Amino acid sequence: MIQRYTSWNKLLRKALWWLVIIGMLCSLPLVYTRYETETSAKQVEFVFDYRDLLDIADLQTSPQDFVKKQLVAMKEAGIGSLAVYEATLSELRQSRLIEMYNSREAVALTQTIGLPNENFTYILFSDAQARLQLQPLIEKTFADLQVRTRPWSFKNQAGLIIEMIMDEASLKPMDPDPITLSMLKEQGFQIVVRLSNRRAFVPNQMDALLKHLYSFGVKKIIVDGDSVPGYTEEDTSENLDKMAELLHKYGMGLAAIEMLKQPQKGFNTLAKETNFDVVRLHSYMERDGEKLMENLKKEELEQRIQAAADRLVLAVKDRNIRMVFLNAKPLKSLDRAAIVNPLNALYASLNGKDGAIPRIEKAGFTTGQAEAFLVKESSWQKVARFFILVGSVSLITLLISYFFPQVALLVFVIGLVGAVGLHTLSGSLYAQGLALGAAISAPSIAVMLAIRSVIQGKAARWRSGIAFALLQIIKTSAISMIGVVYVIVLLNQITYFLVLEQFRGVGLLHLLPIAIVAIYLLLFSDDSTYTQKLQKLKAILSSNIRVLWLVLVGIAVAAGYYYLSRTGNEGQAPAFEKLFRSFLENTLGVRPRIKEFLFAHPLFFLGAYLSIRYKHAVYLMLIGVIGQLSIVDTFAHLHTPMAISGIRISYGIIFGIIVGLVMIAVWEIVVRSWKRWAPQFKG
Repeated sequence: MIQRYTSWNKLLRKALWWLVIIGMLCSLPLVYTRYETETSAKQVEFVFDYRDLLDIADLQTSPQDFVKKQLVAMKEAGIGSLAVYEATLSELRQSRLIEMYNSREAVALTQTIGLPNENFTYILFSDAQARLQLQPLIEKTFADLQVRTRPWSFKNQAGLIIEMIMDEASLKPMDPDPITLSMLKEQGFQIVVRLSNRRAFVPNQMDALLKHLYSFGVKKIIVDGDSVPGYTEEDTSENLDKMAELLHKYGMGLAAIEMLKQPQKGFNTLAKETNFDVVRLHSYMERDGEKLMENLKKEELEQRIQAAADRLVLAVKDRNIRMVFLNAKPLKSLDRAAIVNPLNALYASLNGKDGAIPRIEKAGFTTGQAEAFLVKESSWQKVARFFILVGSVSLITLLISYFFPQVALLVFVIGLVGAVGLHTLSGSLYAQGLALGAAISAPSIAVMLAIRSVIQGKAARWRSGIAFALLQIIKTSAISMIGVVYVIVLLNQITYFLVLEQFRGVGLLHLLPIAIVAIYLLLFSDDSTYTQKLQKLKAILSSNIRVLWLVLVGIAVAAGYYYLSRTGNEGQAPAFEKLFRSFLENTLGVRPRIKEFLFAHPLFFLGAYLSIRYKHAVYLMLIGVIGQLSIVDTFAHLHTPMAISGIRISYGIIFGIIVGLVMIAVWEIVVRSWKRWAPQFKG
């Protein structure tokens, strides 16, 4: 039995690489469908928050004239859409469509004696048209809240009394203001509507609302608040199904706001029920606009305008953003003794010198109503799944076999059975589990093979260290790309493109390959027996600790902490590095990762060059695993187009080689100078 297992195990080990390569080749058609999906939507929509415009206008001497002027300026700047919220009495007041008073103010206005036990809301309509369109809307809203309303007038101006305190009544949401909708449509703007879950979900009322919005050409809904319309903490599926049905009925989709602290409740369910008619939205917040209103010199303001433009271009080009939502607010400036706003600076960032919109159009996009990605599928997909499963399990097995070759067959069988079982339990866990395994295995194997070529003396046979280094970095990067292919095809779903679902385990991807390759180098890179490996480990653990070792460990821990702090979306970069990043982005179009081309790839290249003469140079090659895992991690950012990721890693390798050549030149100068001058110092 053991002999049969051994023979099968030996046969499998020879076949593992072939299974990995076959799985990868069978995956390539699916990689192409991913590319087709990513390039299926090229329109970018710039949306301004109309409520913010009203806030700014409210502090102007001629609010309505200011709004008209800014709408023209927005059109000229390339803003084609306005976001309209569910109306409130407060917003209607800002629009100068109504005036609003509490009971005391109404008494003062009418010069009558008020009732001491009354604290109601009094409103007056600006004109007959406002009354005609708004009175039914207001009466229905408060009737639904079981709040009584009754007619009121002052000096032949019609109004209403709402039996609710003004502070509360002014917050109650109602259908979007029809007068504003008509005005914006006449001005030639597309309208994006923000709907909340602050009102009770009544299907026939929502149907009427969406039908009304459809008549104004509304195509996208942005959820306002922390939950979608129809969501409840109890049984929400029926409401969400109905909401999705209504959105589909009127051809409306959703916008997914990126980088929210908490996902909007019910959003993923609603997105799924609408067949992922969803676009990604990037918000330029009020606090971002504040940076454009500070008391700055002209050069400093231009730099910040340029930074805003860079940010918007990067969002569209690198993160599949198809809707840019612009916010602004007024600010009291003590330095200028004036009320200021960022609108002109914001327009300059869009269509001024090196503005975002011309650069976005130059990159192949157009401005217009945002459209959802058209998900492409391949008939080959069902067949490819089998080869993807076998190939990814083979890749993981291959990694383990470099440490424990005797268990390869056992690991392979357990891996296949476990993966099938995991798929039955959860398709998402299956895909993410295998993708993470492939992402960790590929760069680990790649660097381990490079290290083994040095340990086994293959490097010493080369005459040219540069030729050997070039071969190693190209071969190592190619093996790492195998992991990239498996990550792409295993997570080839629209939910990852839209970041409705995220690839978990990125922290492990940044740490495990380093640990795996380090263990391999220390204990498994030679042909010693397990007993000898154990003795070597004991010798390392029982070694006398020296101060130098403690210093080196401290440096390593600090470097590791800094390395981890820089990974992911939460990582922070110092100001000088941000400037360098911006320079690279604007110069190259796609910014290579600094840790790749200035650190990991050059040190790997230098280590490979030196390894033809010094075996211990292999420890420099160990650092190269950071660059290789970064290659895989770049493609694990699934909301970034593959073409962008491909350019990014290509730049990283090319510039990494150039920096590596510079390091080699410096090394040779130092070594030759030392050989020349050191004997003189000894004398």
